[in-house]
Amino acid sequence: MIHLDGKKVLITGGSRGIGRAAAILFARAGADVAINYHRNREKAQEVIQEIEKLGRMGIAVQGNVASFEDAKRNVDEVVKAFGRIDVLVNNAGIWEYAAIHEMAPEEWKKTIDINLTGVYNFTRLVVPIMMKQKSGRIIHISSTAGQRGEAFHSHYAATKGAIIAFTKSLAPELVDHGILVNCVAPGWVNTDMSAEALVKERETILRTIPMKRAGEPEEIAGAILFIASDLSTYICGEIINVNGGSVLCG
Repeated sequence: MIHLDGKKVLITGGSRGIGRAAAILFARAGADVAINYHRNREKAQEVIQEIEKLGRMGIAVQGNVASFEDAKRNVDEVVKAFGRIDVLVNNAGIWEYAAIHEMAPEEWKKTIDINLTGVYNFTRLVVPIMMKQKSGRIIHISSTAGQRGEAFHSHYAATKGAIIAFTKSLAPELVDHGILVNCVAPGWVNTDMSAEALVKERETILRTIPMKRAGEPEEIAGAILFIASDLSTYICGEIINVNGGSVLCG
């Protein structure tokens, strides 16, 4: 059994999908959990209610991860409430269609700002806190698209590939400070973000997955929890693929 009793966790994009599932699973393991959300306060509060039902402290902080100012305000709010941050899960992201010959500069920038700059913003702000603690876990959420590419979603794939490189760069940089940096790379998952594609292109998508099904958010959350736990103390700079076998590479 994984126990994270008393640990303080911050998850970006925690109001739905993988972030929501991870927040609840961390609470079940004994952690207090803060979730960042952008717009849907109602959904965020529903997650907090689930956390509190499990007897843990939960807080929701509103902010756009692409904004350094918002990220700083969020991190400050979490530290004020919890006193520390033991685990950061950089989960917030978007997935939008755009053929490269039609992609507007604004579309490219939007995806880069949210998916990649957002990861930088929260990491940059949380690392000094973890350095003072001499401990911490940072878990980035990438994607199989960051390893094999994704036609008509090249901006998304570019950010997810960059997150993998970011993980591999930070892991040796921060390990001497007691901070372990790793990455979880989901494949197709039954979330709001991928719902349309999983309906329109279901048979095509399932043919690429040896297990013949999309994953559930809770299955990705399980890998995130493992990387945050004391069962993974010798894992550093790794990309954990959770995708039903669709990308057999590390």
